[in-house]
Amino acid sequence: MADQKRVLITGASGLIGGVLRDAFVEQYTLSGVDIRPASGLESLVADMNDLEAVRPAFEGVDTVVDLAAVPSQFSPWSVVYENNIPSTYNTLEASRAAGVKRVIFASSNHATGMYETDHPYSAIVEGRYEGLDPLAIPYITTEMPVRPDGPYGIAKVFGEATGRYFSDQYGLSVLCLRIGTLNPESLPTNPRQFATLLTHRDLAHLVERCVEASDDLRFAIFYGVSNNKWRFWDISNARELVGYTPRDDAEAWR
Repeated sequence: MADQKRVLITGASGLIGGVLRDAFVEQYTLSGVDIRPASGLESLVADMNDLEAVRPAFEGVDTVVDLAAVPSQFSPWSVVYENNIPSTYNTLEASRAAGVKRVIFASSNHATGMYETDHPYSAIVEGRYEGLDPLAIPYITTEMPVRPDGPYGIAKVFGEATGRYFSDQYGLSVLCLRIGTLNPESLPTNPRQFATLLTHRDLAHLVERCVEASDDLRFAIFYGVSNNKWRFWDISNARELVGYTPRDDAEAWR
């Protein structure tokens, strides 16, 4: 429809791309770009590392949801350096050149993953709750220093910093989502995920709130996590700035 926002999903053939496609197929005019064909939406098959090849996908787009990366947190530096970092930069540059209004960058909790080596987070991720009050957990906020836990997290920190540059230098609105654990099952499958789970429903809600957020919101970083009893990431700025109100709690699957 002519009055629908035009949303491009990079890395559209992956798990998150599929979740967003199913959630937004009627709400937005969706398109995709990926090195593999993406089902269920108009998609350009091209490598995000090739800036000239992907530029056509960005023309006429209002908002880009950037998922393009090798998604494994265990990716070695060679993969991150050759794929994830260039694809993130190319997304921002192609968006700037095409006049895109907003990029929603899929960052990761691994940008601050080393906090989980500290107490009480180290105990929580192992499911050891003795002596801990879930209402008294000191939240990890987006104002705290980054502490990436590997090459994958380093690339996400790069994406956040590059997004800030494109926002400051070119006026592009960039919202970075430090996504928690999003898995095919949409439920916790190990002790850590009782704290870190982001369900499919809450992911779609968070992205939708970012798509619809005021044009005046130029740059922000939000943690993407469900309203879990044992979560230790702060989501108050996402509540305040975009109206994120997650509905799910991993305890429902305890």
